Amino acid sequence: MKEVSTEETIDLAKNYFKKSSLATMAFRQFIQLKFKKEQKDLTFEMLQVLYHLSEKEGSNQQEIANATVKDKASLTYLIDNLVKRGLVHRQEDEQDRRNKRIYLTAQGSELLNSTIIPWSEEMYSIAMQDVSPYEIQLVINVLTKITRNLSE
Repeated sequence: MKEVSTEETIDLAKNYFKKSSLATMAFRQFIQLKFKKEQKDLTFEMLQVLYHLSEKEGSNQQEIANATVKDKASLTYLIDNLVKRGLVHRQEDEQDRRNKRIYLTAQGSELLNSTIIPWSEEMYSIAMQDVSPYEIQLVINVLTKITRNLSE
C-alpha cells in the first residue's frame, strides 16, 4: 500500500467528513420530502425524538438530548410540540419528581410503525443500492475509530 503523507491524510479526512455531511443531508431531505408529500406536520428533529423513544421508552429529557445531540432548551420545544400533536406524553419520574419521563402515545407508536419506519426502510434500501455489506461495515469501523480517537 502506498505511503500517504499527513497532508494527504488530512485532505482525505476533510473530504470524508464533507461526504458524510452530504449523506446526512440527503437522508434528512428524503424524509422531509416524505413529510411534505404526505402532509405530515413533523420535522426531522421530531422524528429523531420519536425514534429514540421507540428504542428507549420512558427516557428523560437529558437522555433524549444526549442521544439526539440537542440542547435541553431545543428539546423542550420539540417535546412540547410532540405533546401538542398527541404523539408523546410526559410522566413524572417516580424516583425523582423533578424529572419527567417521555413516552410515545398510541398515536405516536402508530405513526412510527405504519408510516415512519416504512419510509426509513425505503430510504435505507435506496441509499444502500450498489453498496456491499462489507463497505457498510468498513464505514462503521472507520466511524467507530474516529469517535474513539476524538473521545480520548
